[in-house]
Amino acid sequence: MSDIPKKKATVVGKGKLPLCLALTAAFAAVYFYVALPAINLHDQSFYFFVLLCAAVFCGLSLITGGFTITEGEDPAQVFRTVWKRCKIPVAVCGLLVVILVIGSLLGSVVLRSKDYTQLLPIETGDFASDVAEISFDKVPMLDKDSAARLGSRKLGELADMVSQFEVADNYSQINWQDSPVRVATLRYGDLFKWFNNMKGGLPAYVRVDMVDQTAEVVRLEDGMKYTTYDHFGRNLYRLLRFRYPTWMFASPNFEIDEQGNTWWICPRMIKTIGLFGGTDIDGAVLVNAVTGESEYYAAADVPDWVDRVFAAELLIQQYDYYGQFQNGFLNSMFGQKGCTVTTDGYNYIALNDDVYVYTGVTSLGGEESNVGFVLINQRTKDAKYYPCAGAEEYSAMDSAEGVVQHLGYTATFPLLMNVDGQPSYFMSLKDNAGLVKMYAMVNVQNYNVVATGNTLPECQNSYAKLLRQEGLSQEAQTGIDGVIDEIRTAVIEGNSWYYFRLIGERHFYAVSASQCETAIILDVGDKVTILDAQAEGDIRTAGSIRLN
Repeated sequence: MSDIPKKKATVVGKGKLPLCLALTAAFAAVYFYVALPAINLHDQSFYFFVLLCAAVFCGLSLITGGFTITEGEDPAQVFRTVWKRCKIPVAVCGLLVVILVIGSLLGSVVLRSKDYTQLLPIETGDFASDVAEISFDKVPMLDKDSAARLGSRKLGELADMVSQFEVADNYSQINWQDSPVRVATLRYGDLFKWFNNMKGGLPAYVRVDMVDQTAEVVRLEDGMKYTTYDHFGRNLYRLLRFRYPTWMFASPNFEIDEQGNTWWICPRMIKTIGLFGGTDIDGAVLVNAVTGESEYYAAADVPDWVDRVFAAELLIQQYDYYGQFQNGFLNSMFGQKGCTVTTDGYNYIALNDDVYVYTGVTSLGGEESNVGFVLINQRTKDAKYYPCAGAEEYSAMDSAEGVVQHLGYTATFPLLMNVDGQPSYFMSLKDNAGLVKMYAMVNVQNYNVVATGNTLPECQNSYAKLLRQEGLSQEAQTGIDGVIDEIRTAVIEGNSWYYFRLIGERHFYAVSASQCETAIILDVGDKVTILDAQAEGDIRTAGSIRLN
């Protein structure tokens, strides 16, 4: 009788269900602690979490059940063995995949473009009346990069901190005590330094004044123990996840209240279109960075001192949905009638103790000009569109840089201002070291109207003269007649300034010799006319002075 090799049977054990469940639960706990997915069907990371746990369970079930595949094994038998042990988790995974696909389709911008246009209600405003002329002592002179340089340099002066801590890069622009500032937390140098300093927490934060360009390391009586840079249970993301396991959060924002207390503003994110589309914010959890105490506020109830609930990127994305799809998705792809998008870049404007995102609006074709611009409140999401054809921001930056090209200065992203009723770009001009050296102003509607100055008053006066010359000024040149009673002088950043007080007045009028050479030859007792002077203040910058 010939020897005929027999097939080896598949080893099919009963498996160890309790052990598989225990090991899968341990894996799930570790993964949840590290990755922190929201237990929420609107969060795509939750689906990945469940699918991964199911895969782990199936793998463990097959391993502990003694499953092997031998040569010549019937594929159907292999499938039946796998299905017998994994049919429940596989069925759950299949259901989740179906939900994932259908939910994505139902929230697709292709099918729901009209709903996307309604994420951000837009009103049309009048710029001259809505945006008051900002006093130049409230104008931010720095951008984020320059503020970060000043903050890091200031921390480097403190020997007791620089070896253990660094300045984080989360510089938030806020209004603090009616002044624009940027604030940033410190962070631990590394994990070992966290262990060394965790008991006391982060001992200070950095505050940079955007107007006078000074930085201060503000020491705290009690250190911050709950931050995005802490570890284990003190990590802010982990604190939020375990207190609000089903909530989704946008990126937290560091702010200080009017008393200087430190807070994390943690916006609660929701999906409003289908399962995964229409990202929006319905409120925020405020977490005390020192104590870890937290409280949720609906969007309409967020305290007034909070400046950012809606991130600039989210608001700009919502406006782009409105601009692109207001005439339908197909129109945005082919005809593109009336389609607009925001320009590349944005800045912040302080109005009525709130912070607004500013960005230009251009046609979808990407021409180097704006058709208008939009201002959006970061706390309330109130949005207004202002039609105004003119230069887009980067064209204005190029125009300003062209005036000082021999110096090699680069312009910061423009700040939109109302100057004499004219939408105007203001920007600082920085050298290669990132230090502000000059200032520039460019008219939005006519970017050939460019004024520069070594000081802010110089720039302001030059721009006012250009507006008059171009017939863009709403006010006629005004003069104040009087007799000089006192003269003082000062040299500011290499420029000679003359300060005149007229008989019967207590305030001084400041005039730069580079802008008005007449100031050099004036004496006490001369009869003069002060032209284009500011209306308020102990020192009022004037455009020029005329000897009568």
